[in-house]
Parts: sequence; C-alpha cells; structure tokens
Amino acid sequence: MKILTPLILALGVSAAGAGPALDRIQSSGRIVLAHRESSVPFSYLLPDGRPVGYAVDLCLKLAEAVRQRLKLKTLSPQFLLVTPANRLQMVAEGKADLECGSTTNNAERRQQVAFTVPHYITGARYLVRADSGIGDLVQFEGKTLVSTKGTTPLKSITQANGERALHINIVEAPDHAKAMEMLAAGQADGFVMDDVLLYGMVAARPDAARFRVVGKLLTIEPLAIVLPKNDPEFKAIVDDEMKRLIASHEANAIYERWFMKPIPPKNTALNLPMNYLLKDFWKYPSDQVPY
Repeated sequence: MKILTPLILALGVSAAGAGPALDRIQSSGRIVLAHRESSVPFSYLLPDGRPVGYAVDLCLKLAEAVRQRLKLKTLSPQFLLVTPANRLQMVAEGKADLECGSTTNNAERRQQVAFTVPHYITGARYLVRADSGIGDLVQFEGKTLVSTKGTTPLKSITQANGERALHINIVEAPDHAKAMEMLAAGQADGFVMDDVLLYGMVAARPDAARFRVVGKLLTIEPLAIVLPKNDPEFKAIVDDEMKRLIASHEANAIYERWFMKPIPPKNTALNLPMNYLLKDFWKYPSDQVPY
C-alpha cells in the first residue's frame, strides 16, 4: 500500500494518489518536455542542438509552477524530440509530461490527450514559390501539394481535395523541414500548413523572397500545449499557471520575444503582431475550444 506524504496531502490530492504525472515527476525529480525540430518559432532546434521557442519558454514556466507546487528544491527539465506523427503518443504513454510545440487542440485528439489554454490561434494556408502565379486553393488543381504527416492541415486538404474534386496530388512529408525542401526543389507546387509556421520557415531562409504565403484560411487552429488525459491534479496546475501568465501579461512578453523581435539562429524578426483571434480568446482564457 502506497503511503501518501504530507506534501501530496497538502496538494489536496485524493487517497488514490497524486496522479501519474505528478507522481512520476516527484519521484524522478525531472519533468520531460517534448519539443519539435522545425516548428519555428514555437519549438525548434538551434544548430547546437538546443531546443528553443515560444512554446518551449511557456513550458519552462509551467515546469517551474509544478516545481513550486510540489515544493521541490530543483526540477530538471529533460527534453525529448518528437515528430508530428508520434507527439501525442509520447504524452499518452507517459514518455513526455508536456508537449511544447504547435499542436492543434481538436475533438479527435482530445480522445487521446488533454490540452491547456491555447497559446496561439492560426489557420492553414499555402506556401508557394513567388513566381508560381498561384494565389488560392483552386489553382492547385492537377498540381502537387505537400503537407506534414500527422497534422490537421494534411487531413483538411485531403478532405477538401475529395469534396471539390480538384485532383490535387497530395504528398506527405515526415516533417516541416522536408516539406519545405520539397517545395524549394520544385518537387511540390505548394506546402499547406499553419500560416504562422510557414512565415517562420521562410524567415529563417536566406532566399526568403522566393516564397510567399497565399490563399484564404483552410482551417482555424487553436494551438495548445499537450498534457496527459485523465490527470486532473496535473492539469489544474498547468491550467492555473497558463491563466496566470496571461493575466499578468508575462505570456504577452514571451509572445513579443518570439514573434516581434529577432530570433535565432538568423536573428530575423517575424514581425507578426498578436492577431485578434488570440487577443479575444485571452480575455477569458480557457482550455475549452469549439473544435
């Protein structure tokens, strides 16, 4: 029989225990933060292999809140590289405590994992070569569009292609970097993805003028940090800290750092002010989204 410590009792946790995540974090003294390779500016790797980004900074704040609630002297963040295809699985299986990236909160995914308050609201559009003459979805008829495996834009473009009988050749790439490479090499006529990620990838390139983001929004994507499902004690800490960061405007300062100021490794600014969708949502921050 497991004996609860006064520390856990002080958290108001039931006799069933602290929940898998808090129990794991307390016993190991570490919190595992899943991150992405090329989701600029949310979560990406610098040339030296260090993960950085807007969502990574938010996750470090969340990790500190967990440390304080558990009254641990130290809590070491351990980073785990994940892909669009396995990111949810890593959290669902307890191999990561938080996924710090650009993951859309939707009903299908909520069957597997939980989400906290969205840190960005975006939509899928199309990246094309500037000399292509393509400006919207219908102009991809009979052409090749690439998207990233395991993402909502891939699912949405596949559905739209079938419903509108556009006969677009849709190709899956294993990650954003490969999709960008295919577009640049002429192996695809467009890359469909959340527009903020497209702007981030273009800004990091020396040939940024070769590309442009076009088209109307294909989807609306509330992006949020992922955490384990059915772990209410852990979720309460994460949600409370996200709401505190928003109310105190610390989240705004982190946003400014990654969207309005020069970011590594090229020290180029995205110059993307906070959109009205996120501003409005943050007036009454919640993990509940209508998708």
